Amino acid sequence: MKYLFLAFVTICLLLTGCQTEMESSDTSKKTELVISAAASLQDALKEIESTFNDQHPNVTLTNNFGSSGALKQQIAQGAKVDLFFSAAEEPFDELVQSGDIDQDHIKDVIQNELVLIVPKEDSSSIKTFLDVQHLKGKIALGTPESVPAGTHGKEIFTKLNIWDQVKKNAVYGKDVRQVLSYVETGNVKAGVVYKTDALVSKKVKIVDEANPDMHSPIIYPVGLVKETEHLEEAKTFFQYLQSDTAASIFKKYGFQVK
Repeated sequence: MKYLFLAFVTICLLLTGCQTEMESSDTSKKTELVISAAASLQDALKEIESTFNDQHPNVTLTNNFGSSGALKQQIAQGAKVDLFFSAAEEPFDELVQSGDIDQDHIKDVIQNELVLIVPKEDSSSIKTFLDVQHLKGKIALGTPESVPAGTHGKEIFTKLNIWDQVKKNAVYGKDVRQVLSYVETGNVKAGVVYKTDALVSKKVKIVDEANPDMHSPIIYPVGLVKETEHLEEAKTFFQYLQSDTAASIFKKYGFQVK
């Protein structure tokens, strides 16, 4: 009988140990947040991710970069996303109106500027947006229907009354980083990108900056996707994007903090 009792105690101790180990494992479990963000944000967000992880080691950030229009469609179709960081208000507002974005957790965080770029070693005579009508070659733009930088670029050329000439030589990119790549490789003679994209490249030069009155405001809103399964962690990162640390990183990459 004594041996049976000892065996019973031993089994209980082993089971208790297993339970304790499982509980310990649970406390160290990492939460993955999926951030759908405009392609122009990738350099800044990667640095912000690093500083955020220093303070929140149990949260893993997975970035899904692309054009704001394409990302909006993914979220509308039920993609598993926790936060949406758009480069334009229109696709973001459409998700707010459809109920996909939590109205209690939205914020206009930063602004950007639009510039005209050419390959760095190019001796092009293109010096202004107006000069593009005389371009001997191709110009790259984001697809106006889905890429905000392309939408704003079209607005500029329309206001200058040269869109009909420009679109004959236009090559469209799926997002602003693809447009930048087209110019960097010399596949096109010029491109329209955000100032922040041009500043991170050593292969292009800015030849003109658009006046703010030439296009609609370039505002980047961010918000929580209503169907997030990690509400508390998502709220924590949402607040972090509004912190002084994040603001300094955004400024470092050329963004204007609101």
